[in-house]
Amino acid sequence: MSPDTADTTQLGPSGQATGRIVISVDAMGGDRGPAAVVAGLVLSAEMNPRIAFILHGDEAVLTPLVNKHPELSGRCALRHAPRVVTMEDKPAQVMRNGEGTSMWSCIESVKLGEATVAVSCGNTGALMAVAMIRLRRLPGVTRPAIACLWPSRNPGGFNVMLDVGADVKAEPEDLLQFATMGASYARNGLNLKRPRVGLLNVGTEENKGRPELKQAFEQMPAVAAVGDFDFVGFVEGGDIPGDRVDVIVTDGFNGNIALKTGEGTAKLMSDFIREALGASLLSRLGALLALGSLRRLQKRMDPRRMNGGVFLGLNGTVVKSHGSADATGVSAAIKLAFELAKSGFNERLAARVASAGRAGQDASGDVDSGNGRAT
Repeated sequence: MSPDTADTTQLGPSGQATGRIVISVDAMGGDRGPAAVVAGLVLSAEMNPRIAFILHGDEAVLTPLVNKHPELSGRCALRHAPRVVTMEDKPAQVMRNGEGTSMWSCIESVKLGEATVAVSCGNTGALMAVAMIRLRRLPGVTRPAIACLWPSRNPGGFNVMLDVGADVKAEPEDLLQFATMGASYARNGLNLKRPRVGLLNVGTEENKGRPELKQAFEQMPAVAAVGDFDFVGFVEGGDIPGDRVDVIVTDGFNGNIALKTGEGTAKLMSDFIREALGASLLSRLGALLALGSLRRLQKRMDPRRMNGGVFLGLNGTVVKSHGSADATGVSAAIKLAFELAKSGFNERLAARVASAGRAGQDASGDVDSGNGRAT
């Protein structure tokens, strides 16, 4: 790659011309700036030869950053976008005036079939708004959801929870769709053949909870039969990191509070452990002797490993990285995007939503098991 010109690689539709899966990446929206995003691309390129990128942002900024890394040669195409969506921008404003921003351009590449998945560290509300207006909802989906991975006691190490912030409200039919989408995500993202799904509530008793939760509870078994998942009933907050379920379904208000509470608690515990191990010479010596175990614990608690909320229910897959993500976090989000693209996740999800929608409309009738082929 020339030191003064960016790679102008021409990538085929979704990487077909190169045999690689193409990920569309917004370089400009994160708190750490485009340098951290490019560094994440480099880590991903080193670990996975099957990934290629379309990188969106200001060419004058991105060209020298990309040209520093031979690992990206032939694998990273630039799309010039002179404007940036900031964290302070309102979603409605971005919907009206977002064309020309790196975020808009990133989503547009998925819409046009140039890339399979979009990844952005930018403003969550704006990203959802742009994705909604450019990609549109899947047929039958009333409300898209954001799904996150939560550290758990399950063998795979994570549970799926949704919605964690796309919309604060959820009607019974929305919760049914969230269950179907979450189960499909767990099946394709966590390789679970038959995920276990629970509805988050203030107790496990059937008589507890708001009316919409009770209605969703009654209709869920029929949807589960078509969606090929096991419905375990109501679950409580303590089950979120547990091994009773694989997918926790809730509305965006409660889901986002739980997510932020969990992140804050994890950071608090990490700080407490660090303070305790450095409190005295004896504790520092003990930490040295337990260095291997502490490193394994640190890796398991590292929030960067679970970076990436997935927007579900759209005609295209979008992964939302933490705004503060460093190179490791960006690389983790790209890895998640690659795994979903490789599995054909969105096509499978569309089939599941269509089948589950019919089941939800006639929850008391017989379920057509012939629609259960999609995974």
